[in-house]
Amino acid sequence: MKGSSVISMLIVFAIVQLMVTQGEGLDCGQVNSSLATCIPFLTGSEASPSASCCGGIKNLKKLAPTTADRRAACECIKTAASHYPTIKDDAASSLPKKCGVDINIPISKSTNCQAIN
Repeated sequence: MKGSSVISMLIVFAIVQLMVTQGEGLDCGQVNSSLATCIPFLTGSEASPSASCCGGIKNLKKLAPTTADRRAACECIKTAASHYPTIKDDAASSLPKKCGVDINIPISKSTNCQAIN
């Protein structure tokens, strides 16, 4: 009986640790990698996002399940966008919808990332 309660406590502890650390580790490299194939669409070189771009948007959604993750991803997007002055704002704002993904992260150079829920 005592052994089973110890095991139960260890399982609960592991689940709590997983929940606490789930969003940790999101970095701009992951965000940039997810959106890299979208640059041709965002700069107007392509009329629609590629399948790999939309796959990256779906991956971004998985990477950012929490508000803190979405805010961090937003800051990464803003920083990356500053390196591409030819990004078209209308293409950026329409990207998630064109890919059929609601990521709850506005893709824009001017988003207030702290306002994201």
